[in-house]
Amino acid sequence: MYGPPGTGKSFLAKACATECDSTFFSISSSDLVSKWQGESERLVKNLFELAREKKPSMIFIDEVDSLCGKRTEGENESSRRIKTEFLVQMDGCGNDQTGVLVMGATNTPWELDDAFRRRFEKRIYIHLPDQQSRAHMFKLKIKGVDNVLVEDDFLQLGAVSELYSGADIKIVTNEAMFMPIRKCQNATRFKLLPCGNWTPCSPSDPDPSARDMGMYDIPDGKLKEPPVCFEDFMSALTRIKPTVCVDDLTRYQDFTNKFGQDG
Repeated sequence: MYGPPGTGKSFLAKACATECDSTFFSISSSDLVSKWQGESERLVKNLFELAREKKPSMIFIDEVDSLCGKRTEGENESSRRIKTEFLVQMDGCGNDQTGVLVMGATNTPWELDDAFRRRFEKRIYIHLPDQQSRAHMFKLKIKGVDNVLVEDDFLQLGAVSELYSGADIKIVTNEAMFMPIRKCQNATRFKLLPCGNWTPCSPSDPDPSARDMGMYDIPDGKLKEPPVCFEDFMSALTRIKPTVCVDDLTRYQDFTNKFGQDG
């Protein structure tokens, strides 16, 4: 699986392992690379032997490009030996892969060596979420939080958040949820609610219970922050920028046209 960062590739691997009810091995470069000569290759071999013993099993390599990058002429010898052992274990003479599924996730699929790319039979492009998906993500992230957003607000947020990934939407939502606290910190006038708590209001609010004071003048436990509103999200979107640009998407699309398939 490949695609922009923050699109949920690692979570998809976990979901596959759960649905398949298989033994799940999640590894990274730090799990297999050793300073001792020959130790890294032995760890790779032991990993696949254990996966065959516990089959059906799934080996998931996060940031697979760090282990399976292109082999170059001036490459370190130990790194080349690790890649060679990976290639042999994944599809080598005398190694049975029945019941063993190897999955990888990367943000830079063009960095993979040609031999590894061939061994990953399905190369699936995980897109950025579309407008409807982004709107649904905003709704899920704000669930359980006091807010005044309606369905049209979520649809509009989905429309204005082009190029935002799922991880970006999470950051934007967290930023929006801090906005009511900032309103309380900057407020100079508060009014009394029927429940006995104080909430910030406009300096021109005609409510007879409104008083000129700061947040720290309110008794402990009596502050009620305003609900999250659509303007809070719009303000957060101006602060938080997407982590992906159009040029990145063009590069992913070019790779998909040559070697991959749409997810």
